[in-house]
Amino acid sequence: MSHRHKAPEASRREHSVPWFWPFAAAIELGEEGLELFKQNVDFMTEAEKVEYALEPVWATDNQVRLDLDTMRLRDFSSGSDDGKVVPVLVDAPYAGHSSTIADYARGQSLVEVLCAAGLGRVLVTDWKSATDAMKDFDIDKYLAEINVAVDDLGGVVNLVGLCQGGWMCAMYAARYPAKVRSLVLAGSPIDTDAGEGPIREMAHSLPASFYEEMVAAGGGRMLGQFMLAGWKSMHPSQQYIDKYVDLYTHIEDRNYVKCTEVFERWYENPIDLPGVFYLQAINQLFKENRLAKGKFVGLGRQLSLEEVTVPVYLLAGESDDITPREQVFAAEHLLGTPGEQIVKTLAPGGHIGLFMGSRTLAEIWPEIGQWIRAHGG
Repeated sequence: MSHRHKAPEASRREHSVPWFWPFAAAIELGEEGLELFKQNVDFMTEAEKVEYALEPVWATDNQVRLDLDTMRLRDFSSGSDDGKVVPVLVDAPYAGHSSTIADYARGQSLVEVLCAAGLGRVLVTDWKSATDAMKDFDIDKYLAEINVAVDDLGGVVNLVGLCQGGWMCAMYAARYPAKVRSLVLAGSPIDTDAGEGPIREMAHSLPASFYEEMVAAGGGRMLGQFMLAGWKSMHPSQQYIDKYVDLYTHIEDRNYVKCTEVFERWYENPIDLPGVFYLQAINQLFKENRLAKGKFVGLGRQLSLEEVTVPVYLLAGESDDITPREQVFAAEHLLGTPGEQIVKTLAPGGHIGLFMGSRTLAEIWPEIGQWIRAHGG
């Protein structure tokens, strides 16, 4: 048997030693193998970065106006703060991912679009990942600190609630109706019994003890890694296989790789939530639907959405399986705002696309910015 036929034999034996397998594969495949090996190394480097090494960043220059227990209030305003312009306060989702979803990337930023629409004072709630010291923070704590932020901004704001930030904004507007000039609810679950979807199904089908056990496993916090695993389980093939196949296929396309890195900075770096806050949201909002029923107690008062009478803009995603359109649009019949002052828009695409999708940012959010200027000045 020639030496030429022994190399593959040796390489197959070396495959059984994990440290040597890339070298063995390259030897076995010859020149093409060397190129493939280089591609594999590039892929493994990127995949590792996707899973572990990237952290979310803000795309637009900003300043921290307030540093509170629950959040940093980030100010993206242009020009001087003369107090004459009613500011726009974007309440980012506090649902396991960074608030940078509101300022995802240059050319793909909701904040950028709002500023370009002529809104000179734009701020975002940058929610902090819960530490052990924060594990007993409840919804009241977050509403109270939103109130601190509003007072610091002059006492009246235009509220933009994204996803879970939407029900917080609706609560705040019901608790302090005189402090809200206009209200935008985007992908926000207001009536959690409406429509269908995996979140609604999990909330009602899993017993409260399931969520309590997860919080207990996190030492009193709902760990972001638990929630991320839950979100991924909704689309397991896409999250655990397809995206890596796509990355491997496009590994030589640096623009594709960069876009992947930007997304994974946000997606693969979950934040932790206080256990008390999380269990309140699950039990009182998603299981018992207290906000929609007018039975939720916020800062010592039973909240009625009928107290909200300001102009309202409702935005939902056509294929949103996190917050179905019915949960968003139900606000039309729960709020006290006259029907002629409510705008409803159904955007193409899913949930995340409502806040960072190129098409929605280009076609719908500029309209929302103009709407805020017209109704919230």
